[in-house]
Amino acid sequence: MLEEKGLAFEYREYTEQPLAADELKDVLSKLGCGPRDVLRGRDAKTLGLDGNETDTQLVALMAEHPTLLQRPIGVLGDRAVLGRPVENLLELA
Repeated sequence: MLEEKGLAFEYREYTEQPLAADELKDVLSKLGCGPRDVLRGRDAKTLGLDGNETDTQLVALMAEHPTLLQRPIGVLGDRAVLGRPVENLLELA
């Protein structure tokens, strides 16, 4: 869809190149939200998270277990959007 709109993008395979904790903090800042807002509940339950984790703990866990992070996330400069639905990514154009 993005290519159809003439928008170039670079894809990063999150399981092969997971975001480091500092990168996650930067992306969360650009999204304007905290780690709980992008936490995949199904994967959190699988890891036994109970909802009492601090933001710092969640960011560290997301860096260690990238499937905890909702995706895709589009980033352009100082802005980011969660790509669910994928049409949200067009907001970056």
